[in-house]
Amino acid sequence: MDIKKVLKTILPLVLGGFLVWYSLSKISLEILIGYFKEANYSWIFLGLFFGILSHLSRAYRWKFMLEPIGFKPKFTNSVLAVLVGYLVNLALPRAGEISRATVMANYEKIPFEKGFGTIVAERLADLVMMLLIIAITLFVQFDFIYQLLTKNFDPIKILIGITILATLIFVFIRFVKKAKTGFLLKIKTFVSGLVEGLTSIFKMKNKWAFIFHTVFIWAMYVAMFWATIPAINGLNVPFGGILIGFIAGGFAIAATNGGIGLYPVAVAGALALFNIPTEPATAFGWIMWTAQTAMIIIFGGLAFLILPLYNKSK
Repeated sequence: MDIKKVLKTILPLVLGGFLVWYSLSKISLEILIGYFKEANYSWIFLGLFFGILSHLSRAYRWKFMLEPIGFKPKFTNSVLAVLVGYLVNLALPRAGEISRATVMANYEKIPFEKGFGTIVAERLADLVMMLLIIAITLFVQFDFIYQLLTKNFDPIKILIGITILATLIFVFIRFVKKAKTGFLLKIKTFVSGLVEGLTSIFKMKNKWAFIFHTVFIWAMYVAMFWATIPAINGLNVPFGGILIGFIAGGFAIAATNGGIGLYPVAVAGALALFNIPTEPATAFGWIMWTAQTAMIIIFGGLAFLILPLYNKSK
């Protein structure tokens, strides 16, 4: 038994369980259930609609990566593979990408390594979008973030810290560029691969369509977050709060299995920066997470059932 693999699977679940307990210590289960009962589900379903659009767009975008290497899979199979991938990620983080490539290898005869390579390139584009959203948030909320930092930290210490960090990064990059062997060479090779993967996007035939769908996917993610806020009566979140809450939730999903436990805590913490009370902020985090997770479980489960039926001739 590979202890490392077991720990990678169990530790996020243990952390998620602890965070569920921690989150529920901030709001009683009875009050939380009350928020679920009183929620306006029209807004929740609107948010889920935006989420479904993002999944369909992701499946359609995939064809722009597969066509240059000689494959034209059925759109239905692409959608089902994407949904299965999201479902698998709930149980085993990052395993969803493997399952997506496996589905297409089984039903569309796309070699696993080629399919997986396109998925990695997709993820690079998604990483750029996440960084872009963070940059937009820093620009839009610069005054707020600056006041928040100066209120809680000494500005001189912040400046010194930024200077030291920038210097360390500069020195580290210089060492990586000159690396010929060892761990630094691995980093250099990895970063070169990332850059090559990103630049390949601009060389593809339908690069603008790919870029449009990439922007659309992430716009739908933000729209899903925004649309769910009015589900809780009296919850008013400014645009900056929506962006910061969305970013916090995104990191939470990456850190634990589907954000279990951590998502409500992270979102509530982000909204607290805008003086939003703990109870409605935590309830919103739970409603948002539950809606997303239920959508993935339902549609991912259906995708598992539909795949062999749709492809029964194969």
